[in-house]
Parts: sequence; structure tokens; C-alpha cells
Amino acid sequence: MKWTNKVVLITGASSGIGRGLALELARRGAAVGLFARRIDILREVEAEIVSSGGRAMAFAGDVVRPDTLREAAWKLERAFGPIDVMIANAGIGASTRGQNLPLDDVSRIINVNLIGAANSAAAVIPQMVRRGSGRVVAIASLAAYRGLPNSAAYCASKAGVSKLYESLRVDLRGSGVGVTVIFPGFVRTKLTANHSNMLFLMDVDTAVTKIVRAIERGKQSYSFPWQLAGFVRAGLFFPIWLYDRVALRYAYRQ
Repeated sequence: MKWTNKVVLITGASSGIGRGLALELARRGAAVGLFARRIDILREVEAEIVSSGGRAMAFAGDVVRPDTLREAAWKLERAFGPIDVMIANAGIGASTRGQNLPLDDVSRIINVNLIGAANSAAAVIPQMVRRGSGRVVAIASLAAYRGLPNSAAYCASKAGVSKLYESLRVDLRGSGVGVTVIFPGFVRTKLTANHSNMLFLMDVDTAVTKIVRAIERGKQSYSFPWQLAGFVRAGLFFPIWLYDRVALRYAYRQ
């Protein structure tokens, strides 16, 4: 897959992985739609892309509101043509300790991370199916594999994203629309800034390079870094007592 003249819509594009993906894909020749709540910061990303000779449009909106996503998709198509790739990257996190489960935070995290990913897909899939081409990409997390301490809502939301897009992949088989689910480990962003004991922490540029390569290769699922991904997959087969002990020992601290 070549990015020249492709049209890409990215949610959560104002910072972190989303911003990094927008800058990198624009550099490779794609026209990029930038979607997030903070229009002032999106304008900065848009200006950075345009000043370098790229093409970008900023759209203020909230992924929990499907109407704002549909409107952004429609305007992006009017400006640059049909959307080839949608990357559902918007996500938030917070400590949700089981001893006193903060239900407001649980609801907010699941709404943004899971319902937002569903709204993102719904905004573009019908048009892609009609054309018989396109790809939807979800940024999940290695936290989707098993529950981590103090992260009940985040783990649940990312596990939901994984299964949601897996089901979409099966439903869309033969339609010409591909589905990719990305499972990053710990990436140095605002989401991880106040955490410690994060194994194999990587910078945004490294993560972006890996994600772009996975999309280019049409991968249905991609987990990284391989060291942590292998450890997490092995954890699926641990007996419960062993998993609990390991999780408490090695999980990051908030």
C-alpha cells in the first residue's frame, strides 16, 4: 500500500500517537483529516502539515457523538475524495481502583474508547462497502488481553475494541473493506506520563513507524513490542493464581 493520494481520517489526532500518525502519513503523501475535541491544537497540527506541503483538514468533535464524526467524514470526502483509511485512535485512561470503583470514570472511559471506536467505524464503513474498498483501523492495547491492577475500565474498553473490530472483520469479509487492530504496549504519551514501572516503554515515533508498517502490509492484527506482546500472550495460559501474582508484581504503577 502506498499513501500517495490516499485520504485518511484519524480520531484523537491532537496529540500522542494520533498526532504522530497524522504527521507521518501526510509526509508520505496522504490527505489527512484531523479529528479531536481541541480545535486550537488541531489547527496547529494542520498548519504544521500544510506548511510542509501536505494536505490536512481539522474537525472539532467528540467521538461519543456519531453526528460529528459523520459530518467530518462527509466534509473530508468533499474536500479530498473518498476516505481510504479510518484510524480510530481516540482514547483516554484513568485509575479505576476496585476498592472504590469510580463509576463516572468507568462510564467516561468506556464511552470514549469503545463507543467512540464504534462511532468511528460507522461513519465510514457504509461508503467503503459501496465502493468495495477501504480499511478501518482500531488502536487497542496489550491491556486488552488480561485485566491489569487499577485499570478495570481501560482494560475492559480495549478488550471491547478488540472484539468489536474482530467481529467487523468477519462481517466485512469479501466486501473489499479490511480491518486492522493494533495492540501497542507502553508508549511515551500524556496518557502514560504519570505512570512508572512500564516495561519496554517506547517513544511515539517508534510506535508510529510500527503502526504504519502494519497498515501498509494489510495486517489484520499487530501487537508490539514483541517482547511484551509475547509475555502478555503467555499470560493468557497462566493459572489464575500465577497471573494475579505476576500482574501485581510487574503492572505499572499509577
